[in-house]
Amino acid sequence: MTEVSAEALDEEYETVRVERDGDGTVTATIDRPDARNALNATVREELTTVLHAIEASDARVAVLTGSAACNAFVAGADVSELRERDMLEQRRASERPRVYETVADLGTPVVARINGHALGGGLELAMACDIRVAQRGGKLGQPEINLGIIPGGGGTQRLPRLVGEGQAMKLILTGDLIGVEEAHDIGLVDEVSDPETLDEAVTAITESIAEKSSVALQYAKESVRAASRMDIENGIDYEAELFAQLFATEDKNEGIDAFFEEREPEWHGR
Repeated sequence: MTEVSAEALDEEYETVRVERDGDGTVTATIDRPDARNALNATVREELTTVLHAIEASDARVAVLTGSAACNAFVAGADVSELRERDMLEQRRASERPRVYETVADLGTPVVARINGHALGGGLELAMACDIRVAQRGGKLGQPEINLGIIPGGGGTQRLPRLVGEGQAMKLILTGDLIGVEEAHDIGLVDEVSDPETLDEAVTAITESIAEKSSVALQYAKESVRAASRMDIENGIDYEAELFAQLFATEDKNEGIDAFFEEREPEWHGR
């Protein structure tokens, strides 16, 4: 993909809306209410562009959500696209990085604001985010088995890392959907909110994140992500290296100086 600049956040998109506020948060809203925000090629392409633009901007945190008109975060992949593909076409479509990897590998922390059903590719998209806040009343699940296929956007890999192998097997092999409360109980979502307080719950998290050094946020996310990719000894070594690298930044000195001077730090992002 060609390099994307922060100016791309100001462009108009067919299926994604972008909003910025003053505290360093950018919200990307998938807006296909006629298709319950299903992930088609246009959504994936536009969302990928927006995500890269967020990373190129001075945003401290991103929020990913779905338009409210259809009671869905993302109802899944666009099944009509899947029906038309053969094996070779699907292999090409599965070449990485896809939108799921783009979310997971983004240097900027990403919060999933799950404002309705998150199914199939929609749940995979939410699992690629760093924190998941879900609205009561929604359903979550990996129903691909009911179509004679399996999750193909990282679901068989991210789900067991979040909820354990047994719970992941249950959801993937049965294709059953679960409510938000059960999803919270098994660790699939991190916080549950009533619909009327969803924005407040998400904002409490994003404001807290946005107060931090952008470079420290990036390194913290990278280090935590490494825990699922490395054994513990290599992971600890990797953490120590990232920790040491932060000692070359202005933000490390500013943070410690602000602590001793009992004031709020003024981060430089370097």
